Amino acid sequence: MSLRQRLLSQSTVIFGARLFGAGLTFLVQVAIARFLGSQALGEYILVMATVNVIAVVMPLGFEATGTYFAAEYRAKGEGRLLRGFMARAYLHIALTGALVIVIGQPVARLFGEAGAAIASHWTPAAVLTISTAMVFVSAAMLVGLKRPFAGFFAETLFRPLLAIAGFVVAIAFSTGVDGINQILWVLSLGYAIVALVQLGLLLRAARDIPAGEGITAPEVRRWWYFAVPWVALVVAGDFFFDIDLLLLAGHMPHEQLAVFGVCTRIFSLVAFGVSAVYAVTMPDMFESEALKDRDGFHRKIGDANLVASGLAVVLLVAVLLLSPVAFMLFGPDFQQGVVPLAILCVGLVVRSVFGPSQIVLSIHNRPYTALPAVAASLASLVVANLALVPPFGLVGAALAALIAMTVWSGALWFTALRVAGVDVSIRARLRPAPALSAKPAE
Repeated sequence: MSLRQRLLSQSTVIFGARLFGAGLTFLVQVAIARFLGSQALGEYILVMATVNVIAVVMPLGFEATGTYFAAEYRAKGEGRLLRGFMARAYLHIALTGALVIVIGQPVARLFGEAGAAIASHWTPAAVLTISTAMVFVSAAMLVGLKRPFAGFFAETLFRPLLAIAGFVVAIAFSTGVDGINQILWVLSLGYAIVALVQLGLLLRAARDIPAGEGITAPEVRRWWYFAVPWVALVVAGDFFFDIDLLLLAGHMPHEQLAVFGVCTRIFSLVAFGVSAVYAVTMPDMFESEALKDRDGFHRKIGDANLVASGLAVVLLVAVLLLSPVAFMLFGPDFQQGVVPLAILCVGLVVRSVFGPSQIVLSIHNRPYTALPAVAASLASLVVANLALVPPFGLVGAALAALIAMTVWSGALWFTALRVAGVDVSIRARLRPAPALSAKPAE
């Protein structure tokens, strides 16, 4: 089977599982809005955004680079380095997790009304945060070890199922905002078990990699060289909307925040269809780079980018046609999310057309050069929210996010072109000769 065929087949399976899991998450949010109220849904979305942002920071960037190093050490048969990397990543989670448990709640109370809402659910939220951080690390490394299904299914399937179980408990024993605490307790305890099982799968997969010869010490400095900038890249990239929701908590009531939260949830589902394409091909790209197969590296980037860009356009059309029906399930007040969601999905097409620039920068040992793009994107998000949300509400929030995504994607693409000499945009795939002939900047 060719790489392009495998990309389509495996990414279709992963996207199908994600679609099913997101459908369950969607139903949970519908049920919370219908039975507990839109204010409760807004509080739930705010807590989950906080959990995600803190969890992705806890491994200190090692979850972001886990796929890269796992693929490299698997290709070279350097299992000792692989296991050293794993031990360091989980040590970070243990240390930062202790801080979250000890000081997280009083710190959260410093952030006004939104912080007080989060602090009222802090104990289950802290357990869920630590479990989520473990899943992030395990999933990234399992993808690098060519086990993408084991990597993705914990978050895509089990987390939504646990949320449903939590909602059933909440309906049985409480009403209104109080029900959120029951949902979070069931979700956090169940997800802790899932995280431990997934860790066991990773340990089993890592044992199959030979220890390697002539390796005397871990590559700690190299790990940190990649990990530090990737903390900012992943937080600002993969959890862009969680940050945005936390920023918007100071500009919107919980009811409007709930509508925008549903928009971002649907967008994340659509975006996963594109990111699954890159996830499937990343181990092959990393392996080509490790083996110095430059032609193969460029070819695989081009194929993945072409598939991802085409899929983004298809998904945008699907959103335009189906989103009014989806919002109808939440109630009439949620129909105001149709236009903002369409605006957000335009940003997905923009991101796909510009390509996976941050991957190229890391592979070329220049991850720090992406940090100005991160800063520019977050700064534009803050300024655009201040300028557009007060007069335009939800539409203004969506436009602000689109502006920030465009700044992020364009700045990263330009950085990769200047620093690494690689054009990862769709233009390079349609006209491959310029990309192959480019030389890295001095």
